[in-house]
Amino acid sequence: MQTAKAMRSQSPDQPDVRVRRITTHVGAEIQNVDISQPLSPENARRVRQALVEHGVIFFRDQNLNSPQYEAFARQFGEALRPKSNFIPELAGSEVIAEVRKDEGQEKNIGGGWHTDQVFRAAPSWGTMLLCREIPEHGGDTLFLSMSEAYERLSVGLKKTLETLRGVHWNAAVQARMQSGKAPDPAVTHPVVIRHPETGRKILYVSPSYTTHFEGWTEAESRPLLQYLFRHAENPEWTCRFRWEKGSIAFWDNYQTWHFAVNDYDAGERVMHRIVVNGPPFER
Repeated sequence: MQTAKAMRSQSPDQPDVRVRRITTHVGAEIQNVDISQPLSPENARRVRQALVEHGVIFFRDQNLNSPQYEAFARQFGEALRPKSNFIPELAGSEVIAEVRKDEGQEKNIGGGWHTDQVFRAAPSWGTMLLCREIPEHGGDTLFLSMSEAYERLSVGLKKTLETLRGVHWNAAVQARMQSGKAPDPAVTHPVVIRHPETGRKILYVSPSYTTHFEGWTEAESRPLLQYLFRHAENPEWTCRFRWEKGSIAFWDNYQTWHFAVNDYDAGERVMHRIVVNGPPFER
């Protein structure tokens, strides 16, 4: 049942957005909104609040051209296109990259649990994908909550992890995608971070990028890292998104992992990606 506040409109031209939770721990759908037009300040606040609360938010049936998509992203922070060795730039845009699987490619982009940009000294806060092409079946994306994964750890393990820093390197991903480019230098981040807007603690490791703990060897780190990776993949704090043309997913990289399922043919799935910078996580 909607509250009086939820039913009240911001203006005759732009009613309040509605937020529909998808699962208990991650994911919400934003309804009653046309993001081809600038959001009212209150609606922009509600969308951001939904993202921070649910980790990932989804929009359906959005008919956007590239300038409108870019303008939407800029309502939440600095829009940019990080340098990538295997995600091509979209011609005519300074911030949009095109995520696709070309003929001859067996591996897709994002086909493993990960969080974006963890291998950089200043990881990106948010990522948006706008669906341009999708097959009749397949091509879904899974998301999970790493704040919930942290909460479900034992008190003793939490205390241990809060003393550790993880080493992150993109060499394995560069090799998997056969980019032919040298990997970026390895970086370190705390294994447990705090979200800059909620203060909630987050387990900040990534199977695709975290190689070991600082001061530990890879052999010493492997058993604990493998335990954390398996623990995080619990279906209880995941959701699965079925794309349609005009769908948008906007996720908080600090507190989620995602996984692009590779069950489609080359050329069938095309996404336009924008990265949004936000406040840095608390170390």
